[in-house]
Amino acid sequence: MGPFVVDSNFFIQAHRVNYPLDVAASFWIKIRELAEKGTIFSIDKVQNELYKNKDALTEWCEANLPDTFFKDSTEVLAEYGQITKWALSRSDLYLQKALNEFLDADEADAWLVSYALSHKIVLVTQEVSAPMSKAKIKIPDVCIQFGVKYINTIEMLRQLGERF
Repeated sequence: MGPFVVDSNFFIQAHRVNYPLDVAASFWIKIRELAEKGTIFSIDKVQNELYKNKDALTEWCEANLPDTFFKDSTEVLAEYGQITKWALSRSDLYLQKALNEFLDADEADAWLVSYALSHKIVLVTQEVSAPMSKAKIKIPDVCIQFGVKYINTIEMLRQLGERF
């Protein structure tokens, strides 16, 4: 099963909340194994988000993820165009701040959905659908609109039959 493209919150929430690096070593060993096998990967925009803080998570990623882990997002420009056009068409629902954030070319969300759409793969995110949200365009809501399958970390691990 897989591959899965993972959101930055896959790493950030695990590190800060559920599986701290200093407590849940087996989780991080499993993530490294999945990355090395190519079962999980991400995109360059997520790399930028993860590396900007220059913290323990950045250090872990640099030391443990293969060089091929972060894929070039520019290959999905056509899908990115579809998704940004859809977001702009929703300007009556979302606040301008939400649209600006989602449409910022340096933000990963629209690119992640574009990549998953282009490659017909599952996107792993900790975000939950909030179709009535005005303040933020949530990844699951974009996925639903474009028929992209999305799951959270635990569901991915269950589907893979992983134990640690």
